[in-house]
Amino acid sequence: MKYYKYFRKTSIKKKEIGSLFLEEIQKKNPQSFLEIGIFHGVTARNVCNLMYKNHGSDFKYVGIDIFDEGDDVKNEVAPSFKFNNPLKTIYFKYLKRQNPYSVEGVKDLLKKYNKNTTIIKGNTNSILKDLNLKDVDYIFVDGGHDYATVKNDLIFSKKFLASNGTILCDDYNLSYAPGVKKAIDEFISENDCKHEIILERFAKIEF
Repeated sequence: MKYYKYFRKTSIKKKEIGSLFLEEIQKKNPQSFLEIGIFHGVTARNVCNLMYKNHGSDFKYVGIDIFDEGDDVKNEVAPSFKFNNPLKTIYFKYLKRQNPYSVEGVKDLLKKYNKNTTIIKGNTNSILKDLNLKDVDYIFVDGGHDYATVKNDLIFSKKFLASNGTILCDDYNLSYAPGVKKAIDEFISENDCKHEIILERFAKIEF
């Protein structure tokens, strides 16, 4: 399975990692998917492509992101918002006239699946506990990388899972964000979960 980047930025930069990610999703063959931390929507589009291939129009995707480029979120290890490729800067600034890191930008990338997708803007530390979701097959956690945020995202997103649901966490063993590993390890221990660490990059937690 090929992971497409759609001329945007994504934390999954290597083709083999992207393929591995999609293979992990395929193992579960979900019809409902929650992503925490959408960024430019590249992972969202790839996941929607996969679910559409497997289930036609009978699938649901929900994505959440803070969509904030301010200094006050730097402790969350926010990604670089600037393109290294000047052609991409020109394309989005002057041709698309669009910020790819925005609700509008992500919705534009997912417009093929607009009836199947819901994009939510907000800080998961505030909104996740009140979100009305249920029977989610698969959750991908790649939002804020602060310990408290990761722990919050795991605790509250678990409540949305269908039976036999899966949570996949990105950046498990990131040297400059040790809070991610700490939060995941604690959550696994506290819930006595079946889990697997994949290439020290992903933590797969199954219930």
